[in-house]
Amino acid sequence: MFRGSITALITPFREGQVDEKAFQDLVEWQIQQGVHGLVPCGTTGESPSLTHEEHERIVDLCVEVAAKRVPVIAGTGSNSTSEAVSLTRHAAAAGAAAALVVMPYYNKPTPEGQYQHFKAIAENVDIPIIIYNIPGRCVVDMTVDTMGRLAKIPNIIGVKDATGDATRPSRVRQLIGKDFCQLSGEDGCVPAMLAHGGHGCISVTANVAPALCVAMHEAWQTGDTNLALEIHDQLTPLNDALFVETSPGPVKYALSLLGHCLPELRLPMTDIKGSTKELVHAALESVGLLDVGERQWQAAT
Repeated sequence: MFRGSITALITPFREGQVDEKAFQDLVEWQIQQGVHGLVPCGTTGESPSLTHEEHERIVDLCVEVAAKRVPVIAGTGSNSTSEAVSLTRHAAAAGAAAALVVMPYYNKPTPEGQYQHFKAIAENVDIPIIIYNIPGRCVVDMTVDTMGRLAKIPNIIGVKDATGDATRPSRVRQLIGKDFCQLSGEDGCVPAMLAHGGHGCISVTANVAPALCVAMHEAWQTGDTNLALEIHDQLTPLNDALFVETSPGPVKYALSLLGHCLPELRLPMTDIKGSTKELVHAALESVGLLDVGERQWQAAT
């Protein structure tokens, strides 16, 4: 079972190419900060803009640095079923602990099409699969009933829920059972997910505040809900700021301020606005994460 704070890793770029050193350094820093898992090549990792070779290389690098110290849940989804099968096979061969498979975007498959898509992937690989349900990006929403059908397939073991629907975890739990892994895909919804029987979060915010995100989940796991909510309140301005513009623009900028990578994005993503930079800067200060001089702040802007 996967649980706790699992970081949805960004993919650093330098002059248009994957910055492998920055990526590996980021993975090591995340592990040193205590994260409970890592997700390379998800939406936050700009997976739609990666070549297949880059995608597979990033998964390899993450697995190599993690060295089984924390589980790697590789993003392997696509709106092409055969492509998703190929990427998931690679993740399994690379040593990933599981695959995160996003709903088929753009195609708008029916519930039966969704079922057949995930079934085909699951039957072609020997690795646990987590459904990534994010209707805000994929247009389609997987119903609880369809998820219940898929949960009968042995290696489909959970969901990353980015619906923002606080009632969903309870309905999934009631239909499928408490052992079906439910991970929030929205940092702002973490306490609601945990309170309804969820197990953790695949987090954007954990890129820049891994130790705080870990502390929040561990406080909840030990029954100290007051402390968990206190930390969540502390993180809320940062959670909000990192989504003022389309992710991962703001989170990459935040990581650049902390010295982990360049804020470079790959088209069609473009540099965030100056006003967004100010909000991100202020949020990092409010959480107590920014300890840089004015000169570095000016250079980053």
